[in-house]
Amino acid sequence: MIRLEKRPLPSQFWSAATPVVAVIATMIAGGILFAILGKNPVDAIRTIFWDPLFGANASYFRGQLMVKAGPLILIGAGLAVGFRAGIWNIGAEGQYIMGAICGAAVALAAYPLEAWWIFPAMVIAGALGGWAWAMIPAVLKNRFGASEILVSLMLVYVAQNLLAHMAHGPMKNPQGFGFPGSRNLQQYPSASNPELIVGTGLHWGGVAALIAVIATYLLMSRHIAGFRIRVAGEAPRAARFAGVIPQRLVSLCLGLSGAFAGLAGMFEVAGPSGQITDSFNAGYGYTAIIVAYLGRLHPLGILLAGLLMALTYIGGDLAQLTLQLPAAAIQAFQGMLLFFLLGFDLLTNYRIRIGGGRA
Repeated sequence: MIRLEKRPLPSQFWSAATPVVAVIATMIAGGILFAILGKNPVDAIRTIFWDPLFGANASYFRGQLMVKAGPLILIGAGLAVGFRAGIWNIGAEGQYIMGAICGAAVALAAYPLEAWWIFPAMVIAGALGGWAWAMIPAVLKNRFGASEILVSLMLVYVAQNLLAHMAHGPMKNPQGFGFPGSRNLQQYPSASNPELIVGTGLHWGGVAALIAVIATYLLMSRHIAGFRIRVAGEAPRAARFAGVIPQRLVSLCLGLSGAFAGLAGMFEVAGPSGQITDSFNAGYGYTAIIVAYLGRLHPLGILLAGLLMALTYIGGDLAQLTLQLPAAAIQAFQGMLLFFLLGFDLLTNYRIRIGGGRA
């Protein structure tokens, strides 16, 4: 019989080394996958991880790194707070969509007015949109004990359908020759989110991501709320004795992660994406879960993990273009990272017993 037995004292070294080992294992397994598809695995791995940073046109790709990393870091930082408390927001993709819709709605309602307050109002609307969408599973969990995992995940599909409705209906560009999609906000100066430093890819979404990293670090390490979040995740019964009110914690964690995801969506629709379309969502909300765990739920780790995942996005697109790798193979490659990370985490915290012995 094979069973898992919890280790009394997990190795500190392996806890820290697991993300690095998971990345290496992903490269090896990904190389095997690419070889099965008839591609040179060394060329594929080099194209994904090396060429965007040091290959031809690397200056352009490095500029795109922060464009892709910004929303991943911003969403991942919010998710990590809840995960540390044992509160599982799996629906950040839906909150990301709702933040984009609400932010774009402010801009489109004000069009063609030029005023300084439009972009700040979009920021507030984006955060509130994501927060409100995340509060639905929070209220249902607090009031009826519903699973926040299932509710937040199902709301993603509701948000996707609402996005399609907006792109084909209320937000459809009246001058778009019948094509679905809103006006391009990049052409609306008061509502656009342009590059702040030419060639860096840094826009206000990247700035918000860096602020979120600092804010969540201070919250988790310097504030009493962060202490309560950590205690609730590590020892729920002790947290209740310490005066932690579970309902408030659920509302705080889901609301914070939803607001961060909504901000990410707003900055994306006002910047790189530019408009509301039925294909606006790019899976950032799901990938941010990998980022949060790859970063060990620590703000600094999430910053580095977000940059790494952004590199796989850019390198994956480059591999599709130059090596004709299918998009599904790149998505599987990214999924392997979470698989190996969780697998090595399991082996770090548990030992495998076969019969009466150990493995």
